[in-house]
Amino acid sequence: MPASSNPLHAAPPHASLQDILGDAIRYWEVRRIAYNLALALVVAGWVMMSWPGVLAGLRFQSVLALFVLAVLANVCYCAAYLVDIAAQYSPFRAAWRHGRWALWLIGTLFAMTLAYYWLADEMAPAIGAAP
Repeated sequence: MPASSNPLHAAPPHASLQDILGDAIRYWEVRRIAYNLALALVVAGWVMMSWPGVLAGLRFQSVLALFVLAVLANVCYCAAYLVDIAAQYSPFRAAWRHGRWALWLIGTLFAMTLAYYWLADEMAPAIGAAP
């Protein structure tokens, strides 16, 4: 099959920056809700597993640290835009748009792992809780 007839190697349609940005925002912002829910489930699960210690050691600084980390997690989520916009300008735009869910899944799983690690390794000793 010639490369020109293969849709995965076809030249990208001439999408404008406005079209690409709009597509990226529509795709990623809807999934940000699931991303935040996944991270909230990690935190809620950790709190439930170590409840008595969390209640005894919870301080304003701990809540503030969780808030700052939630903001940083959402800033890191924005890194997907850099990959998405660059990929949409490539000759593999159609294939990328079809498979970018994998970037979301890998990124979300990685963020969940980091959240659990931070809670178990950094937060637990600070408030005297252990799951």
